Amino acid sequence: MAEPIRRGVTSVRANGVDLGVESFGRADDPLVLLVGSPTMLSWPDELCARLASGGRHVVRYDLRDSGASATADPENPNYDLRDLVADAAALVEALGAATAHLAGIGVGGMVAQVAALDHLAVFTALTLVNTRPVAPGPVDDDLPDHDPAVMGALFSRPQPDWTDRDAVAAFATAGAELMSNDPEAARTTATRIWDRTPSNDPAVHQANQLGMAFARIDCSPRWRSRLAELAIPTLVVHGRANPFFPVGNGEALAAEIPGARLLVLDGVGTALPDNASDRIAAAMLPL
Repeated sequence: MAEPIRRGVTSVRANGVDLGVESFGRADDPLVLLVGSPTMLSWPDELCARLASGGRHVVRYDLRDSGASATADPENPNYDLRDLVADAAALVEALGAATAHLAGIGVGGMVAQVAALDHLAVFTALTLVNTRPVAPGPVDDDLPDHDPAVMGALFSRPQPDWTDRDAVAAFATAGAELMSNDPEAARTTATRIWDRTPSNDPAVHQANQLGMAFARIDCSPRWRSRLAELAIPTLVVHGRANPFFPVGNGEALAAEIPGARLLVLDGVGTALPDNASDRIAAAMLPL
């Protein structure tokens, strides 16, 4: 199979903000829009290429205050979850498409859920990866929260010098096993994120690496009770070894969205490994 067309990272104006995007495949194929968590690099190159080879125009993008998207003040973001939702819907139009299969991973999966609920005419299919049906903060009693032992070990580590590329890569590598991720893959991704960060401000680097801006935005009102309204094909993908959003969160999403399919990946943590790309793409392409 020929290597799909891949375009470099560029900027697209949508909803009044410049969003960093990267495209794979033919622009006239059906659009699959991948929401970053917070950067587009949370979506593996291999998965993007596999989807494009399956006849999709794949576009992954950075959330505000990350990657090549507009960066203002990630410590005090002046937008909320609904603004990020509006970004996703506006981006579909800016890319010249009428509708899209929307996919979100991690916190990007929260954006994707609300976008699918609020923009029924735009999003015709939904993939939710390693996410949960509630916003950051206290979790519902029936959902498993972050693994306390893992979180304790993760957040007790000294912070790196966020302006030091090697220190940030080492920090990501050391934390990868705690999150059930591959250390070398984590190092590579952290380095790529660092190289794409448009500022040498430590707060901007930290926000890019850890998604700090998303944790500071207003995510109200709650949307979990609305999930039963979704009437589009939905795939829920979750790593069984994910300690940040344990697999029960994915099970809850699949149970509450009518007709949703659940794909649980054994041995997978918070990051999608390249070797899962064929299986995930095979599940996404029929949607």
